[in-house]
Amino acid sequence: MSIVFAVIIFGLLVFIHEFGHFIIAKKNGVRVVEFSIGMGPTLFSFGKGETKYSLKLLPFGGACQMLNKELAGEEDSEMDMEKSFESKSVWSRMAIIFAGPLFNFVLAFLFALIVIGYAGYDPAVITHVEEGSAADEAGLKKGDIIVEYDGSDVDLGREVYLEQYINGVTAEEIEIVYERDGKEYTTTLKPKYVEKYMMGIEYVAAQGENMEISNVIADGPCEAAGVKAGDTLKSINGTEIADAVAFNAYIEEHPLGDEAIHLVFDRNGEKVEMDVTPVLGLQSYETGFNYNTTRVEASALDTIKYSFIEVKYQIETVFKSLGMLFTGDLGVNDFTGPVGIVDAIDSVYEESQEDGAWYVFLNLANFTILLSANLGVMNLLPIPGLDGGRLVFLIIEAFRGKPVKHEEYINVAGMLLLMLFALYILFKDIINLF
Repeated sequence: MSIVFAVIIFGLLVFIHEFGHFIIAKKNGVRVVEFSIGMGPTLFSFGKGETKYSLKLLPFGGACQMLNKELAGEEDSEMDMEKSFESKSVWSRMAIIFAGPLFNFVLAFLFALIVIGYAGYDPAVITHVEEGSAADEAGLKKGDIIVEYDGSDVDLGREVYLEQYINGVTAEEIEIVYERDGKEYTTTLKPKYVEKYMMGIEYVAAQGENMEISNVIADGPCEAAGVKAGDTLKSINGTEIADAVAFNAYIEEHPLGDEAIHLVFDRNGEKVEMDVTPVLGLQSYETGFNYNTTRVEASALDTIKYSFIEVKYQIETVFKSLGMLFTGDLGVNDFTGPVGIVDAIDSVYEESQEDGAWYVFLNLANFTILLSANLGVMNLLPIPGLDGGRLVFLIIEAFRGKPVKHEEYINVAGMLLLMLFALYILFKDIINLF
Protein backbone atom coordinates (compact mmCIF):
# COMPACT_ATOMS: atom_id res chain seq x y z
CA MET A 1 0.00 0.00 0.00
CA SER A 2 2.86 2.37 0.78
CA ILE A 3 4.07 1.96 -2.85
CA VAL A 4 0.69 3.24 -4.04
CA PHE A 5 0.92 6.24 -1.69
CA ALA A 6 4.47 6.92 -2.89
CA VAL A 7 3.39 6.89 -6.55
CA ILE A 8 0.49 9.25 -5.77
CA ILE A 9 2.73 11.65 -3.83
CA PHE A 10 5.51 11.63 -6.44
CA GLY A 11 2.95 12.07 -9.21
CA LEU A 12 1.30 15.00 -7.43
CA LEU A 13 4.63 16.75 -6.74
CA VAL A 14 5.75 16.38 -10.35
CA PHE A 15 2.35 17.34 -11.79
CA ILE A 16 2.16 20.54 -9.73
CA HIS A 17 5.74 21.51 -10.62
CA GLU A 18 5.28 20.96 -14.35
CA PHE A 19 1.80 22.51 -14.28
CA GLY A 20 3.39 25.68 -12.91
CA HIS A 21 5.66 25.86 -15.96
CA PHE A 22 2.74 24.89 -18.23
CA ILE A 23 0.15 27.42 -17.11
CA ILE A 24 2.54 30.39 -17.08
CA ALA A 25 3.94 29.36 -20.47
CA LYS A 26 0.40 29.31 -21.92
CA LYS A 27 -0.35 32.69 -20.31
CA ASN A 28 2.71 34.11 -22.08
CA GLY A 29 1.72 32.68 -25.47
CA VAL A 30 4.29 29.85 -25.52
CA ARG A 31 3.32 26.65 -27.28
CA VAL A 32 3.72 23.59 -25.06
CA VAL A 33 4.61 20.67 -27.34
CA GLU A 34 4.32 17.96 -24.68
CA PHE A 35 3.23 17.89 -21.04
CA SER A 36 4.33 14.61 -19.47
CA ILE A 37 4.31 13.02 -16.03
CA GLY A 38 6.96 10.38 -15.36
CA MET A 39 9.96 9.22 -17.32
CA GLY A 40 10.78 6.37 -19.68
CA PRO A 41 8.35 4.61 -22.06
CA THR A 42 4.95 6.22 -22.60
CA LEU A 43 2.04 4.29 -21.09
CA PHE A 44 -0.57 6.35 -22.88
CA SER A 45 -0.98 9.80 -24.37
CA PHE A 46 -3.51 12.00 -26.12
CA GLY A 47 -3.46 15.28 -27.97
CA LYS A 48 -5.55 18.31 -27.24
CA GLY A 49 -5.09 21.56 -29.06
CA GLU A 50 -1.39 22.09 -29.75
CA THR A 51 -0.18 19.94 -26.82
CA LYS A 52 0.44 16.22 -26.37
CA TYR A 53 -0.32 14.94 -22.85
CA SER A 54 1.58 11.83 -21.72
CA LEU A 55 1.83 9.49 -18.75
CA LYS A 56 5.10 7.56 -18.60
CA LEU A 57 6.21 4.40 -16.85
CA LEU A 58 8.53 5.67 -14.10
CA PRO A 59 6.76 8.00 -11.63
CA PHE A 60 9.87 10.14 -11.13
CA GLY A 61 10.22 13.42 -12.95
CA GLY A 62 8.24 14.94 -15.75
CA ALA A 63 8.52 17.52 -18.49
CA CYS A 64 6.87 20.57 -19.93
CA GLN A 65 8.45 20.72 -23.38
CA MET A 66 8.00 24.12 -24.93
CA LEU A 67 8.51 24.95 -28.60
CA ASN A 68 12.11 25.93 -29.31
CA LYS A 69 14.61 25.76 -32.15
CA GLU A 70 15.49 22.12 -31.40
CA LEU A 71 11.86 20.94 -31.35
CA ALA A 72 10.74 22.99 -34.35
CA GLY A 73 9.98 20.96 -37.46
CA GLU A 74 9.92 21.91 -41.12
CA GLU A 75 6.17 22.39 -40.89
CA ASP A 76 6.56 25.10 -38.24
CA SER A 77 6.26 28.48 -39.93
CA GLU A 78 7.80 31.76 -38.83
CA MET A 79 4.45 32.57 -37.26
CA ASP A 80 4.61 29.33 -35.26
CA MET A 81 8.04 30.27 -33.96
CA GLU A 82 6.51 33.40 -32.43
CA LYS A 83 5.12 30.92 -29.89
CA SER A 84 8.57 29.54 -29.06
CA PHE A 85 10.14 29.92 -25.64
CA GLU A 86 13.13 31.88 -27.03
CA SER A 87 10.87 34.43 -28.73
CA LYS A 88 9.50 35.73 -25.42
CA SER A 89 11.02 38.49 -23.31
CA VAL A 90 13.61 37.57 -20.71
CA TRP A 91 11.12 38.51 -17.97
CA SER A 92 8.45 36.19 -19.40
CA ARG A 93 10.95 33.35 -19.59
CA MET A 94 12.04 33.98 -15.99
CA ALA A 95 8.40 33.84 -14.88
CA ILE A 96 7.87 30.54 -16.73
CA ILE A 97 10.97 28.94 -15.18
CA PHE A 98 10.27 30.23 -11.66
CA ALA A 99 6.64 29.05 -11.76
CA GLY A 100 7.57 25.37 -11.28
CA PRO A 101 9.25 25.77 -7.86
CA LEU A 102 6.68 28.41 -6.90
CA PHE A 103 3.82 25.97 -7.45
CA ASN A 104 5.62 23.45 -5.20
CA PHE A 105 5.62 26.05 -2.43
CA VAL A 106 1.92 26.70 -3.09
CA LEU A 107 1.19 22.97 -2.82
CA ALA A 108 3.09 22.83 0.48
CA PHE A 109 1.00 25.76 1.75
CA LEU A 110 -2.30 24.10 0.76
CA PHE A 111 -1.39 20.89 2.59
CA ALA A 112 -0.23 22.95 5.56
CA LEU A 113 -3.70 24.52 5.72
CA ILE A 114 -5.19 21.03 6.08
CA VAL A 115 -2.68 19.76 8.65
CA ILE A 116 -2.62 22.89 10.81
CA GLY A 117 -6.37 23.43 10.45
CA TYR A 118 -6.95 20.02 11.99
CA ALA A 119 -3.89 19.28 14.16
CA GLY A 120 -2.77 22.82 15.02
CA TYR A 121 0.76 24.20 15.34
CA ASP A 122 3.60 23.91 17.87
CA PRO A 123 4.24 27.26 19.63
CA ALA A 124 7.73 27.75 21.04
CA VAL A 125 6.60 27.82 24.67
CA ILE A 126 9.02 26.95 27.46
CA THR A 127 7.55 23.95 29.28
CA HIS A 128 10.16 23.44 32.00
CA VAL A 129 13.10 25.31 33.53
CA GLU A 130 15.53 23.30 35.64
CA GLU A 131 16.30 24.91 38.97
CA GLY A 132 19.83 26.34 39.11
CA SER A 133 20.36 25.85 35.38
CA ALA A 134 21.61 28.37 32.84
CA ALA A 135 18.01 29.15 31.82
CA ASP A 136 17.03 29.69 35.45
CA GLU A 137 19.91 32.09 35.99
CA ALA A 138 18.99 33.93 32.77
CA GLY A 139 15.49 34.56 34.18
CA LEU A 140 13.52 32.28 31.87
CA LYS A 141 10.32 30.77 33.26
CA LYS A 142 7.82 28.12 32.31
CA GLY A 143 5.22 29.66 29.96
CA ASP A 144 7.59 32.14 28.31
CA ILE A 145 7.28 32.18 24.51
CA ILE A 146 10.56 32.21 22.59
CA VAL A 147 10.43 34.65 19.66
CA GLU A 148 14.15 34.75 18.81
CA TYR A 149 16.92 32.25 19.49
CA ASP A 150 20.55 33.25 18.94
CA GLY A 151 19.65 35.78 16.24
CA SER A 152 17.10 33.61 14.41
CA ASP A 153 13.38 34.40 14.45
CA VAL A 154 11.29 31.68 16.09
CA ASP A 155 7.59 30.90 15.65
CA LEU A 156 7.59 27.15 16.23
CA GLY A 157 9.09 24.85 18.83
CA ARG A 158 10.70 22.93 15.97
CA GLU A 159 12.64 26.05 15.02
CA VAL A 160 14.37 26.04 18.41
CA TYR A 161 15.22 22.38 17.83
CA LEU A 162 16.52 23.20 14.34
CA GLU A 163 18.85 25.90 15.69
CA GLN A 164 20.17 23.63 18.41
CA TYR A 165 20.62 20.77 15.96
CA ILE A 166 22.41 22.86 13.32
CA ASN A 167 24.61 24.92 15.64
CA GLY A 168 24.68 22.69 18.71
CA VAL A 169 24.80 23.94 22.29
CA THR A 170 28.30 24.97 23.29
CA ALA A 171 29.94 27.19 25.90
CA GLU A 172 29.08 30.22 23.77
CA GLU A 173 26.43 32.61 25.09
CA ILE A 174 22.97 32.49 23.49
CA GLU A 175 20.79 35.57 23.20
CA ILE A 176 17.10 34.77 23.63
CA VAL A 177 14.18 37.12 23.04
CA TYR A 178 11.02 35.92 24.74
CA GLU A 179 7.48 37.09 25.37
CA ARG A 180 5.89 37.11 28.81
CA ASP A 181 2.46 38.58 29.57
CA GLY A 182 2.38 40.30 26.18
CA LYS A 183 5.76 42.02 26.59
CA GLU A 184 9.09 41.15 25.00
CA TYR A 185 12.29 40.70 26.98
CA THR A 186 15.85 39.90 25.99
CA THR A 187 18.25 37.78 28.03
CA THR A 188 21.62 36.14 27.55
CA LEU A 189 22.00 32.51 28.49
CA LYS A 190 25.38 30.87 29.06
CA PRO A 191 25.05 27.06 28.79
CA LYS A 192 26.51 24.99 31.61
CA TYR A 193 28.72 21.96 31.21
CA VAL A 194 27.01 18.89 32.64
CA GLU A 195 27.79 15.23 33.08
CA LYS A 196 24.83 12.89 33.19
CA TYR A 197 24.66 9.31 34.29
CA MET A 198 22.35 7.02 32.34
CA MET A 199 20.38 3.88 33.22
CA GLY A 200 19.95 2.77 29.62
CA ILE A 201 16.16 2.73 29.27
CA GLU A 202 13.56 4.43 27.10
CA TYR A 203 9.97 5.18 28.09
CA VAL A 204 6.98 7.30 27.10
CA ALA A 205 6.83 10.45 29.22
CA ALA A 206 3.05 10.48 29.71
CA GLN A 207 1.26 11.50 32.87
CA GLY A 208 -1.27 9.13 34.40
CA GLU A 209 0.13 6.04 32.68
CA ASN A 210 2.34 3.36 34.17
CA MET A 211 6.08 3.87 33.91
CA GLU A 212 6.49 1.12 31.33
CA ILE A 213 9.89 0.54 29.77
CA SER A 214 9.53 0.75 25.99
CA ASN A 215 13.12 -0.14 25.16
CA VAL A 216 16.27 -1.28 26.95
CA ILE A 217 19.49 0.12 25.45
CA ALA A 218 21.88 -2.60 24.31
CA ASP A 219 24.96 -3.03 26.53
CA GLY A 220 23.55 -0.52 29.03
CA PRO A 221 23.34 -0.88 32.83
CA CYS A 222 19.68 -1.93 32.86
CA GLU A 223 20.22 -4.61 30.24
CA ALA A 224 23.12 -5.97 32.28
CA ALA A 225 20.90 -6.04 35.38
CA GLY A 226 18.13 -7.93 33.55
CA VAL A 227 15.55 -5.21 32.83
CA LYS A 228 13.29 -6.07 29.88
CA ALA A 229 11.07 -4.02 27.57
CA GLY A 230 7.52 -4.14 28.94
CA ASP A 231 8.61 -4.04 32.59
CA THR A 232 6.77 -1.42 34.66
CA LEU A 233 8.83 0.53 37.18
CA LYS A 234 7.08 0.64 40.57
CA SER A 235 9.73 2.20 42.84
CA ILE A 236 13.26 3.54 42.93
CA ASN A 237 15.28 3.48 46.16
CA GLY A 238 12.05 2.92 48.10
CA THR A 239 10.13 5.83 46.50
CA GLU A 240 6.97 4.76 44.66
CA ILE A 241 6.78 5.75 41.00
CA ALA A 242 3.22 6.31 39.72
CA ASP A 243 4.12 7.34 36.16
CA ALA A 244 6.88 8.77 33.97
CA VAL A 245 6.26 12.30 35.25
CA ALA A 246 6.86 11.12 38.82
CA PHE A 247 10.01 9.32 37.65
CA ASN A 248 11.34 12.48 35.97
CA ALA A 249 10.60 14.50 39.12
CA TYR A 250 12.49 11.97 41.24
CA ILE A 251 15.53 12.00 38.93
CA GLU A 252 15.55 15.80 38.91
CA GLU A 253 15.54 15.85 42.72
CA HIS A 254 17.97 12.92 43.04
CA PRO A 255 20.35 13.09 40.04
CA LEU A 256 21.88 9.77 39.06
CA GLY A 257 25.51 9.15 39.96
CA ASP A 258 27.93 6.26 39.99
CA GLU A 259 26.24 4.64 42.99
CA ALA A 260 23.86 1.69 42.57
CA ILE A 261 20.11 2.34 42.79
CA HIS A 262 17.47 -0.19 43.83
CA LEU A 263 14.64 -0.70 41.34
CA VAL A 264 11.39 -2.62 41.71
CA PHE A 265 9.51 -3.63 38.56
CA ASP A 266 6.25 -5.35 37.77
CA ARG A 267 6.78 -8.01 35.10
CA ASN A 268 3.56 -9.69 34.00
CA GLY A 269 2.16 -9.44 37.52
CA GLU A 270 5.33 -10.57 39.24
CA LYS A 271 7.54 -8.38 41.45
CA VAL A 272 11.12 -8.14 40.17
CA GLU A 273 13.85 -6.37 42.16
CA MET A 274 17.38 -5.47 41.08
CA ASP A 275 20.26 -3.08 41.67
CA VAL A 276 21.48 -0.98 38.75
CA THR A 277 24.68 1.07 38.65
CA PRO A 278 24.30 4.01 36.20
CA VAL A 279 27.17 4.87 33.85
CA LEU A 280 28.43 8.21 32.63
CA GLY A 281 26.65 8.57 29.31
CA LEU A 282 26.42 12.27 28.50
CA GLN A 283 28.94 15.07 28.69
CA SER A 284 27.65 18.25 27.12
CA TYR A 285 26.57 21.85 27.52
CA GLU A 286 22.91 22.40 28.37
CA THR A 287 20.55 25.35 28.33
CA GLY A 288 18.45 23.98 31.20
CA PHE A 289 15.04 24.49 29.62
CA ASN A 290 12.59 22.35 27.67
CA TYR A 291 10.26 23.70 25.01
CA ASN A 292 7.01 22.60 23.45
CA THR A 293 6.98 20.41 20.34
CA THR A 294 3.35 19.27 20.53
CA ARG A 295 0.58 20.94 18.53
CA VAL A 296 -2.13 23.21 19.91
CA GLU A 297 -5.41 24.17 18.25
CA ALA A 298 -5.29 27.03 15.76
CA SER A 299 -7.98 29.59 14.96
CA ALA A 300 -8.94 30.26 11.33
CA LEU A 301 -6.57 33.22 11.09
CA ASP A 302 -3.80 31.35 12.91
CA THR A 303 -4.24 28.45 10.49
CA ILE A 304 -3.47 30.75 7.56
CA LYS A 305 -0.62 32.49 9.41
CA TYR A 306 1.06 29.31 10.58
CA SER A 307 0.62 27.62 7.21
CA PHE A 308 2.89 30.31 5.76
CA ILE A 309 5.24 29.84 8.72
CA GLU A 310 5.25 26.07 8.15
CA VAL A 311 6.36 26.50 4.54
CA LYS A 312 8.99 29.02 5.66
CA TYR A 313 10.25 26.54 8.25
CA GLN A 314 10.54 23.74 5.69
CA ILE A 315 12.41 26.01 3.26
CA GLU A 316 14.67 27.19 6.07
CA THR A 317 15.38 23.57 7.05
CA VAL A 318 16.50 22.71 3.51
CA PHE A 319 18.83 25.71 3.25
CA LYS A 320 20.38 25.09 6.66
CA SER A 321 20.82 21.41 5.86
CA LEU A 322 22.59 22.36 2.63
CA GLY A 323 24.78 24.68 4.69
CA MET A 324 25.85 21.68 6.76
CA LEU A 325 27.36 20.17 3.59
CA PHE A 326 29.85 23.04 3.50
CA THR A 327 30.69 22.77 7.20
CA GLY A 328 31.25 19.02 6.88
CA ASP A 329 28.43 18.13 9.30
CA LEU A 330 26.64 16.35 6.45
CA GLY A 331 28.05 14.49 3.49
CA VAL A 332 26.90 13.16 0.12
CA ASN A 333 25.88 9.88 1.79
CA ASP A 334 23.29 11.80 3.84
CA PHE A 335 21.29 12.48 0.66
CA THR A 336 18.36 10.21 -0.11
CA GLY A 337 16.58 9.51 -3.36
CA PRO A 338 13.29 7.94 -4.49
CA VAL A 339 14.00 4.58 -2.83
CA GLY A 340 14.83 6.23 0.49
CA ILE A 341 11.74 8.42 0.24
CA VAL A 342 9.52 5.40 -0.49
CA ASP A 343 11.01 3.71 2.58
CA ALA A 344 10.21 6.83 4.65
CA ILE A 345 6.65 6.91 3.30
CA ASP A 346 6.31 3.26 4.27
CA SER A 347 7.42 4.10 7.83
CA VAL A 348 4.90 6.96 8.05
CA TYR A 349 2.13 4.66 6.81
CA GLU A 350 3.03 1.80 9.17
CA GLU A 351 3.16 4.12 12.19
CA SER A 352 -0.16 5.81 11.31
CA GLN A 353 -2.44 3.02 10.13
CA GLU A 354 -3.41 1.88 13.64
CA ASP A 355 -4.97 5.32 14.21
CA GLY A 356 -7.17 5.08 11.13
CA ALA A 357 -7.31 6.35 7.56
CA TRP A 358 -7.67 10.01 8.52
CA TYR A 359 -4.43 9.99 10.50
CA VAL A 360 -2.68 8.16 7.68
CA PHE A 361 -3.76 10.99 5.38
CA LEU A 362 -2.70 13.72 7.84
CA ASN A 363 0.76 12.26 8.39
CA LEU A 364 1.30 11.67 4.69
CA ALA A 365 0.07 15.22 4.01
CA ASN A 366 2.60 16.49 6.54
CA PHE A 367 5.32 14.48 4.78
CA THR A 368 4.19 15.92 1.44
CA ILE A 369 4.69 19.45 2.81
CA LEU A 370 8.31 18.57 3.52
CA LEU A 371 8.84 16.96 0.10
CA SER A 372 7.15 19.73 -1.88
CA ALA A 373 9.07 22.52 -0.15
CA ASN A 374 12.26 20.49 -0.57
CA LEU A 375 11.62 20.02 -4.29
CA GLY A 376 10.95 23.74 -4.70
CA VAL A 377 14.20 24.74 -3.00
CA MET A 378 16.36 22.13 -4.72
CA ASN A 379 15.07 23.19 -8.14
CA LEU A 380 16.03 26.79 -7.39
CA LEU A 381 19.67 25.95 -6.67
CA PRO A 382 21.92 27.80 -9.18
CA ILE A 383 23.09 24.58 -10.84
CA PRO A 384 23.03 24.12 -14.63
CA GLY A 385 20.22 21.77 -15.62
CA LEU A 386 17.94 22.90 -12.78
CA ASP A 387 15.42 25.74 -12.88
CA GLY A 388 17.75 27.79 -10.66
CA GLY A 389 20.61 27.39 -13.13
CA ARG A 390 18.39 28.51 -16.00
CA LEU A 391 17.28 31.50 -13.96
CA VAL A 392 20.91 32.50 -13.41
CA PHE A 393 21.50 32.51 -17.18
CA LEU A 394 18.34 34.56 -17.70
CA ILE A 395 19.39 37.10 -15.04
CA ILE A 396 22.77 37.44 -16.77
CA GLU A 397 20.95 37.88 -20.08
CA ALA A 398 18.77 40.60 -18.55
CA PHE A 399 21.89 42.57 -17.56
CA ARG A 400 23.88 41.88 -20.73
CA GLY A 401 21.00 42.31 -23.16
CA LYS A 402 21.87 39.06 -24.96
CA PRO A 403 21.80 35.33 -24.17
CA VAL A 404 24.78 33.54 -22.64
CA LYS A 405 26.79 31.73 -25.32
CA HIS A 406 26.40 27.93 -25.32
CA GLU A 407 23.85 28.07 -22.50
CA GLU A 408 22.00 25.02 -23.83
CA TYR A 409 25.17 22.88 -23.82
CA ILE A 410 26.01 23.91 -20.27
CA ASN A 411 22.49 22.99 -19.14
CA VAL A 412 22.69 19.59 -20.87
CA ALA A 413 26.06 18.88 -19.23
CA GLY A 414 24.65 19.89 -15.86
CA MET A 415 21.63 17.63 -16.35
CA LEU A 416 23.85 14.66 -17.22
CA LEU A 417 25.93 15.18 -14.07
CA LEU A 418 22.75 15.44 -11.99
CA MET A 419 21.46 12.19 -13.49
CA LEU A 420 24.74 10.43 -12.62
CA PHE A 421 24.48 11.76 -9.07
CA ALA A 422 20.84 10.59 -8.89
CA LEU A 423 21.90 7.10 -10.02
CA TYR A 424 24.56 7.00 -7.30
CA ILE A 425 22.00 7.98 -4.65
CA LEU A 426 19.56 5.40 -6.04
CA PHE A 427 22.08 2.54 -5.74
CA LYS A 428 23.16 3.74 -2.28
CA ASP A 429 19.53 3.70 -1.06
CA ILE A 430 18.98 0.20 -2.50
CA ILE A 431 22.12 -1.09 -0.74
CA ASN A 432 21.01 0.53 2.53
CA LEU A 433 17.72 -1.40 2.38
CA PHE A 434 19.73 -4.61 2.77
